[in-house]
Amino acid sequence: MYIHIPFCKQACHYCDFHFSTSVKKKPEMVEAICKELLLRKEEVSGNVETIYFGGGTPSLLSAEELQQIFDVIHSNYSVVENAEITLEANPDDLSEEKLKMLAASTINRLSIGVQSFFEEDLKLMNRAHNAEEALESIKLAKQYFGNISIDLIYGIPGMSNRRWKENLQIALDLEVPHISSYALTVEPKTALKSMIEKGKVAPVEEELAKEQYEIMIETLSAANFDNYEFSNFGKPGFFSRNNTAYWFGKPYLGIGPSAHSFDGFHRKWNISNNTLYIKSLQKGEIPAEIEKLSISDRYNELVMTRLRTKWGIAVDEVERSFGKKYKDYLLREATGLIEDKLLEWHNNRLQVSKKGKFLSDGIASELFWVEN
Repeated sequence: MYIHIPFCKQACHYCDFHFSTSVKKKPEMVEAICKELLLRKEEVSGNVETIYFGGGTPSLLSAEELQQIFDVIHSNYSVVENAEITLEANPDDLSEEKLKMLAASTINRLSIGVQSFFEEDLKLMNRAHNAEEALESIKLAKQYFGNISIDLIYGIPGMSNRRWKENLQIALDLEVPHISSYALTVEPKTALKSMIEKGKVAPVEEELAKEQYEIMIETLSAANFDNYEFSNFGKPGFFSRNNTAYWFGKPYLGIGPSAHSFDGFHRKWNISNNTLYIKSLQKGEIPAEIEKLSISDRYNELVMTRLRTKWGIAVDEVERSFGKKYKDYLLREATGLIEDKLLEWHNNRLQVSKKGKFLSDGIASELFWVEN
């Protein structure tokens, strides 16, 4: 289960997610989220294994608002006893009082949006926290939570390889068990894109990002982190169960404005407008669009998601799910990529090689089924 909390204190220059910097409608939004949870309970026939509060900035929720949502979930859904319950948080929200409140709830995993431990990077990205808050929030959070993930961004204009290595070393010194790390991407209609176009910020260099990704793999592997998905590194026992479920094509329910859902055969997404979302739910309507996925859509999604993971694509699963035609097509299209040492075989599974790792999305697209 994914719950989208669409509020932020301020807009990060690189972000194109759905959010609002006005929290005036937060009480109505929580009511609408609870209403959607009630209206959609019949869509979930099995147990809920993970709950993920994403955003936006879910750490802006009060104890009462969180409890309101949990009450609806636990009285209407079957949640397994050891469910992974994650909340995304910004360092500037994580006071000791806030952490005590979160620890007293059923939340058992924190994902902290650090992005960098250096002031110049945080200012360029327009993050709401400073470098000291980044450090202190993690030290404090460790007193209340054992399962902590932090986000880091590489490929930032002006960030040298040396500074990136220092970022990683600080994370290692803090002994967090999970790191999610992404290359800075320039999305349309973001402040970052405008700043680059106006010459205020240097363009993002793909070659530098590739170097920093390779530095990260080498550094974190040496520190006993497993690169189990392209952007995710975990110590044994600390992989994200929520995200792993996405990559393995498990059904998920997305609640809140802009949230996506997947039942194995259909993709559904809610409207990305807070006012219209709230008004619709007040009328008992869910403002969503739905798409039925074709067999080739589902095959392409499996290829895209599995190749990003260390487990790769099980060829017998392709045949079982989509038929011999798709298996034969996969094997045929993979031949050249194997010869180029971008893909390799492990236990009847196709996996991206070390050489191909930074190119995994492009490699996946070479294996896509394209309708004539």
